[in-house]
Amino acid sequence: MKVIVETSARHVHVTQESLEILFGKGAELTKKKDLSQPGQFACFEKVTVVGPKGEMSASILGPVRPADQVEVSFTDARKLGIVPPVKESGDVQGTPGCKLVGPKGEVDIAQGVIVAKRHIHLDPKTAEEFGLKDKQIVSVATGGEGRKVVFGDVVIRVSPKFAPAMHIDTDEANAAAIAGNVEGEIIVG
Repeated sequence: MKVIVETSARHVHVTQESLEILFGKGAELTKKKDLSQPGQFACFEKVTVVGPKGEMSASILGPVRPADQVEVSFTDARKLGIVPPVKESGDVQGTPGCKLVGPKGEVDIAQGVIVAKRHIHLDPKTAEEFGLKDKQIVSVATGGEGRKVVFGDVVIRVSPKFAPAMHIDTDEANAAAIAGNVEGEIIVG
């Protein structure tokens, strides 16, 4: 069972309300490029993420979401001075917040900063072919020359809205010498 392994760099998801505060009334996200997941796209819009110790620029991913969320690596989090938990994207309960700064305004989010849990997106047909279920935990063997690794604690996420792909953050990709998209072998059990 092989899957493409993609590196997900730091990024921000915003609500329509936050988008308009950050970029002005009536603002809409401008698609820069489509991402591997259907309907998801990288935007030209960027914000500054501000923490207690530092700040950094981050791209916004569209479309707008029901809650603001900032996905960073642990290296990014240290630079910001934030200690986020490892969580699945969309699960922001009990997470730290930060400030988002755009060209037209600022938004203080009370929660929403996470390090995304390693995950594999699968459509129901592929999940069935692989014998995998939503929320199942697997491992994935991958890596570049001289840096082969087995990532544990990888959660399977199944939805008809998904296309098969594993997502890891930049720290994980660097540790495995992954540049660009590579394949990973799913290990069950």
